[in-house]
Amino acid sequence: MNKRMSVFYLGAAAALVLGLLGQPGAAVVSGEAPETFTALAADLSTTGNGGTGRIDITITRLSTPEEREQLRTVLVENGTEAVYTALQKMKSVGRIRVNDSLGWDLRYSREVKGNEGRRIVFATDRPIGTAEAVRQPRSIDYKFTVGELRLTGDKGQGSLTPAVKLGYDQGDQTLELENLASEPIRLLDVRVRK
Repeated sequence: MNKRMSVFYLGAAAALVLGLLGQPGAAVVSGEAPETFTALAADLSTTGNGGTGRIDITITRLSTPEEREQLRTVLVENGTEAVYTALQKMKSVGRIRVNDSLGWDLRYSREVKGNEGRRIVFATDRPIGTAEAVRQPRSIDYKFTVGELRLTGDKGQGSLTPAVKLGYDQGDQTLELENLASEPIRLLDVRVRK
């Protein structure tokens, strides 16, 4: 069964959506040096292989307020397919890789600092292989990868949702993230690599 999460567009924060489009009043941090995080990824979903592996996430820069506004405007005016195209055209903000793979570019990142530590949200267009593109299975509609790191000092935890489908309700101004799997991949023992 798919997990569906909704949030009000300018409403209260939700774990993954806060960083994707922003929330007024949040402390946005930018201009800091690149950072690499490493974590143990545990896939406990019903569609995954139940395995674990190492994941490395490098954030080379944070998305600008102008880039965030561009994505918001594209979503509101042109819908989720247009967001996919716009995200593909954005400059890389970092890289994500699993185990010893080559990895792929991240296209959006945002950091929010608060009393309980830091929160980094990142998103990108999902890598789609040739077989998936030709066969067009249900997963082809889940074109985004969204993740979150929650850190206190140099340690923390997080989540990664590798196949996400975006939806937007113009009337309610509601953004919906639908996960293809039954739950996100858990990122355990997240550490800042020194």
